[in-house]
Amino acid sequence: MRIGFGFDTHILESGYEFWLGGIPVPHSKGSKGHSDGDVLIHAIIDALLGAAGLRDIGNQFPDTDPAYKGIDSKILLKKTIGLISGKGYTIGNIDATVVLQRPKINDLVPDMVSVLIKIMGLDEDQLSIKAKTSEKLGFIGREEGISAYAVALLEHPASSPHLIH
Repeated sequence: MRIGFGFDTHILESGYEFWLGGIPVPHSKGSKGHSDGDVLIHAIIDALLGAAGLRDIGNQFPDTDPAYKGIDSKILLKKTIGLISGKGYTIGNIDATVVLQRPKINDLVPDMVSVLIKIMGLDEDQLSIKAKTSEKLGFIGREEGISAYAVALLEHPASSPHLIH
């Protein structure tokens, strides 16, 4: 088993669409980024890549490459699944937390889970998404940005240890 940790943060600014967990979120601001700025998917990608020993999203999909300008992060997630599958790993589970002052997103979490488990080929109980505020503290509390954290457990059937009785 391998564990990976992922983190992402973006500025929230007027004039951008707001994508989170693969779905559009109604809000007066959007996430500013090289791709679609989906911090949740980016954190999940980093956790998966880290667990597989494949570094991070910036290494695999650099923001200096024009091919990734404005790209839908769901495409990057699908490519990441291909990378980790190519190394023989399967996903055990993913636990993610989004930190955002506004808008409240708890009602949108089931839709995010539905979209993401289809892309990753998971069961619903293999992906947990939680939403938190920063209690009006810092850049998140001032509604200037958003952050997401994720941990992922990867399993490699060929290297499973034998149980000792």
